[in-house]
Amino acid sequence: MRASEATNYYFRRAAKHLHVGSRLETVLMAPRREVKVECVITLDNGELGCFSGFRVQHDNSRGPMKGGLRYHPEVDPDEVNSLASLMTWKTAVANIPYGGAKGGISCDPSKLSHAELQRITRSFVDEIHDIIGPGLDIPAPDMGTNSQTMAWIVDQYSKYHGWTPAVVTGKPIELGGSEGREQATGQGIAFVCEAILEDYSMDLKTTKFAIQGFGNVGSWAAQFIHQMGGKVVAVADLTGGIYNADGLDVAHLMRYVRENNGVKGFPDTVEIAADAIFTCDCDVLIPAALGNVITEENMKDIKAKFIIEGANGPTTPAADEYLIKIGKVIVPDIFANAGGVMVSYFEWVQNIQQFRWRLERVNLELKLLMLDSYKEIKHLAQQNECDLRTAAFQLAISRVARATSLRGLENEGFCMLESPHS
Repeated sequence: MRASEATNYYFRRAAKHLHVGSRLETVLMAPRREVKVECVITLDNGELGCFSGFRVQHDNSRGPMKGGLRYHPEVDPDEVNSLASLMTWKTAVANIPYGGAKGGISCDPSKLSHAELQRITRSFVDEIHDIIGPGLDIPAPDMGTNSQTMAWIVDQYSKYHGWTPAVVTGKPIELGGSEGREQATGQGIAFVCEAILEDYSMDLKTTKFAIQGFGNVGSWAAQFIHQMGGKVVAVADLTGGIYNADGLDVAHLMRYVRENNGVKGFPDTVEIAADAIFTCDCDVLIPAALGNVITEENMKDIKAKFIIEGANGPTTPAADEYLIKIGKVIVPDIFANAGGVMVSYFEWVQNIQQFRWRLERVNLELKLLMLDSYKEIKHLAQQNECDLRTAAFQLAISRVARATSLRGLENEGFCMLESPHS
């Protein structure tokens, strides 16, 4: 199943309980704009390089569109469409005034020099600067991009429109970035873990966690869970997997990964295959890397009671249905990993206000937003007797649909959708 098909499957599963008409359903699923451009640059060896760039703008009914920009050799327009749609639902679940977008450039950052990456980025901005901006569409870092990439975008965009730091989020602090942005997704996941374990009367300090992926999201989630007293027993990345039933020394592991570029070989652990992370002995499984990793092939062997989706789309629909049926609790990606876009929103607000927040305020506001969203999702799940993913989509769809109708689409024959709480 393609990424966009999986997203639309979850959408339709939730929408049918909300009685969304077929016309409005079509409007909500279809992207507003899909753009493809060619970035032609001079490579360091003097040859010309041509790289395809994409930006999909899914919905702006609740505010400017928001979404990451990834650099990867296999940037897939279908996947970009799916991620843009997920961003619409994610920002709606978070109840922040954004819609959804996503973008990417088909290139391999590992094979390009710093100067070549800068030229590609600036060329991309030259092609799309008139369709992005603080009130239109606000990119952010994603796979293969970082704060430096955002700095180049700010500079190039500002050549056309004047100094505009709010055009992107995830920038360096020196150029208007926010305290806490880098660790925000992992911090949010830790808040989610704490809240859901409390609901199930489980002590976080005796709970065993396994984390797939030790990049920005997985490593920060591990650090915060460890600091809160949780026991991280297993971690996996591209180099392999490690397991220690007594818990890993996460601070030591962070230093080891920086020096060795992976978790493989970390002392005092049992080496396991990377994909064995999904079936290891743990209470909470956090997939925090790629999509479509929990599938029909491994779903029956998953021991974890809770799956907290740190990655986008890690669970296939078939696996999702099976795991829910046997009593597993899945906290969906459109809520679980929303910490990043929440703090991106804070960064955007700071840029517009030209007033910087302290880290303590960022973390407090993040926790409040995460817990508010969790309470609403949990309430809907109990009220409608459904799983958390369906409840999260219902909450998101109702907010986007009402905004769409309020802005005038009901005059085209769309009915006003009531709030799920009414």
